[in-house]
Amino acid sequence: MNVIKIKSLLCLALCLSACGNGQRPFDATGTFEAVEVTVSSEAAGRILSFDVVEGRQVTAGERLGAIDSVQLHLSRLQLMQQVSSVRSNRPDVRTQIAAIGEQIARQQAERIRVQNLLDAGAATQKQLDDLLASIAVLERQLDAQQSALRNSVSSLDAQSSALEIQIAQLEDRLAKCVIASPVDGTVLAKYTAAGELSVIGKPLFKVADLRRMFLRAYLTSGQLADVRLGQEVRVFADFGGDRRREYRGVIAWISDKSEFTPKSIQTRTDRENLVYAVKIAVENDGYIKIGMYGETKFSFSE
Repeated sequence: MNVIKIKSLLCLALCLSACGNGQRPFDATGTFEAVEVTVSSEAAGRILSFDVVEGRQVTAGERLGAIDSVQLHLSRLQLMQQVSSVRSNRPDVRTQIAAIGEQIARQQAERIRVQNLLDAGAATQKQLDDLLASIAVLERQLDAQQSALRNSVSSLDAQSSALEIQIAQLEDRLAKCVIASPVDGTVLAKYTAAGELSVIGKPLFKVADLRRMFLRAYLTSGQLADVRLGQEVRVFADFGGDRRREYRGVIAWISDKSEFTPKSIQTRTDRENLVYAVKIAVENDGYIKIGMYGETKFSFSE
């Protein structure tokens, strides 16, 4: 059980105790939290720049730093040169088969001339047969050459594609050398600094969207009949003493699993009651802080 959950359960116990003493009751109490995102390194190397300050507002995709990527860049250039070399060796099929195509065309023209002579009795059948055999040989040579050239082109294209995939992989790794925030929010913690070495998975900083907070509270099984997802409720942020601010909240999540109430509740009946965690979304005006105590009422009439 984490610290926030323990705090929320203790708040529930205090609320139940206060209700028994005749103080103003609330339907549930808890603490405020936000969706926190820990941004970790996606590349290994020295951190060249790291423009992260705790409390700074950042936007999604905003560049906040960079990790050394010189070797990756050089590897990319090397692969690009290899791609250029492979493409330069790619044969021009049309040019290389043009010579045999011209020979076949000339032989076809000669076949027509010999056929006309044969019809006029000025040529022999053997001359025509020799031309037909020569044309057949040239056509087989053309087919063989085309097949060889197609195989060569396919092989070179495959090599080029493999190199381009490697380039894409390097470009992805280069992109991951840029440190950026994945969400809009406020920097809560900074775990490293420029000049330090980073490894993949190393936490760099933590960010959270503090514009939308959540009051994590606990309800008894008997209260579940009065709440539903999307229901609007009243939320009170407690600043100590009699200082409170009221907000309009919306129930954003209801746990489907029950938990036991804290053991600080003394009676056996209360200890055996089951409670369900809920999250109430609240638009933050800048006053609500993570971990702050809060209370909620389901009714707007009181």
